[in-house]
Amino acid sequence: MQAFRPTVLAAVLAAVMGGTSAFASSVDSLERVKVDLVAPPMVHAHEQKVSAEPRVVEFELVIEEKKMVIDDKGTTLQAMTFNGSMPGPTLVVHEGDYVEVTLVNPKSNMMPHNVDFHSATGALGGAKLTDVNPGEQATLRFKADRAGTFIYHCAPEGMVPWHVVTGMSGTIMVLPRDGLKDVEGKSLSYDRAYTVGEFDLYIPKDEEGNYKDFATLAESYGETVKAMRTLTPTHIVFNGKVGALTGEGALKANVGETVLIIHSQANRDTRPHLIGGHGDWVWEHGKFNNPPLRDMETWFIPGGTAGAALYTFKQPGVYAYVNHNLIEAFELGASGHFVVEGEWDHDLMTQVKAPHPIPEGK
Repeated sequence: MQAFRPTVLAAVLAAVMGGTSAFASSVDSLERVKVDLVAPPMVHAHEQKVSAEPRVVEFELVIEEKKMVIDDKGTTLQAMTFNGSMPGPTLVVHEGDYVEVTLVNPKSNMMPHNVDFHSATGALGGAKLTDVNPGEQATLRFKADRAGTFIYHCAPEGMVPWHVVTGMSGTIMVLPRDGLKDVEGKSLSYDRAYTVGEFDLYIPKDEEGNYKDFATLAESYGETVKAMRTLTPTHIVFNGKVGALTGEGALKANVGETVLIIHSQANRDTRPHLIGGHGDWVWEHGKFNNPPLRDMETWFIPGGTAGAALYTFKQPGVYAYVNHNLIEAFELGASGHFVVEGEWDHDLMTQVKAPHPIPEGK
């Protein structure tokens, strides 16, 4: 495969970028903050409210192409990732900040890559300005001019679906400068934030129905695309693997804590549900300047979107967090767990009588 290079738009883009020197000077006077990213489900340390003065927030995304095991049967995926994780790291800034991302494509990789930010304006979300071949890097800056949670993903010409469904998506969260609000404009806050990245995967099978294992990314391409075109996923997973958010990977909280759940799906619609809990406040499309929905049992996140939900845990125990297409959750892998510590509230729920034999005569 040949690396894609901008052609028709190259001169236009050069002219546009070359005409921004005054703008660049004004941006250069702003405070700069360099962020150390962390792998999902964790979200890097950040402030929920900030001062009025915008900042330039610097991030580095390093593309890693690697083989990943996606279930407990040893099934493998030739994956392409941002910073080695599925999904890529969550980037947090505030409305009005400038996002400055350096995209690094190490020479050890095989494919050209770029990044399209759904939160950005122009040049295919930045994809036209970040086309990098192996051994190259590029730096993009854009203004975060609208609040919410947004997808970012790789989008090289002619190969977009393949790159997205083999791992190359993540979330950027643009918080309002004065923090989250409920429908009455009252302040909302959270004690913990977690990212759940949902992926539909398409693993080719051999003549006997066994999943194939490919030695290289290039070798996997043809049959993976053929499997993708069936529109029938073999796996639907949270954070890159069946069971990634269970056991040692389960999301932790305590009774009384409020958790922000950022849920992304770059390709297919999904419907998150917290079994035994709710969405106290939910931004289904993830846009914080729109009023949140309240007391949701299940919420809908369209493909190509990142949604957000706030919930304050009231009972201890293990909560299943699922895509409430239950076939996709329990048969294909789209489920995880919250493990919550604390005291049980018998006023909210109690077992009046334990299971016992039915009395004779009834």
